[in-house]
Amino acid sequence: MTEWFTLVSDVGFPVVVTLYLLHRIEAKLDTVVLSIQHLTDEVKK
Repeated sequence: MTEWFTLVSDVGFPVVVTLYLLHRIEAKLDTVVLSIQHLTDEVKK
C-alpha cells in the first residue's frame, strides 16, 4: 500500500487513476478481441 502512496506523490493523482483504469479495461478488451475473432470464424463457415 505504501508503494501506491509513493506513486501518487511522485506522478500525481490523475496519472495513477489513468493507469489503474487502463489496467482494468485491458482484460475486457482482450475478451472483445477474442469474441470478434470467434465471430469472424463463425461467419466464414
